[in-house]
Amino acid sequence: MELAFALVIGVLTASGVYLLLKARTFSVVMGLTLLSYGVNLFLFSSGRLVTGGQPIIGSTETYSDPLPQALVLTAIVIGFAMTAFVVVLSLRSLADHNDDHVDGDMPELPTPKHEHNDEQDIEKGEARS
Repeated sequence: MELAFALVIGVLTASGVYLLLKARTFSVVMGLTLLSYGVNLFLFSSGRLVTGGQPIIGSTETYSDPLPQALVLTAIVIGFAMTAFVVVLSLRSLADHNDDHVDGDMPELPTPKHEHNDEQDIEKGEARS
């Protein structure tokens, strides 16, 4: 079970960082969300993954630490508020700048190649062979 948790934490963190490095606001919001999910799972797994353990010391031989559970619950609430704030901020940026790039710079579009017109060459006296 620890290996599965470690793999899920690694995948969530890696995909969150990858999405954070994109230049679009939706990708950044999703990256922050996935990164916070990875951190929440890491905090939750730091309390020794025990199934059926009670969070009260002395009542059973094995117990689960209640502190990581409380931290994760708090982090979920803060993460939801942060996500709502970032979504509103990105919508405002989209409305102000008419694009969804994070840095505000529009990427340069490739210039269209000049189309060759045979009629212009005939008028100039040049013929294509």
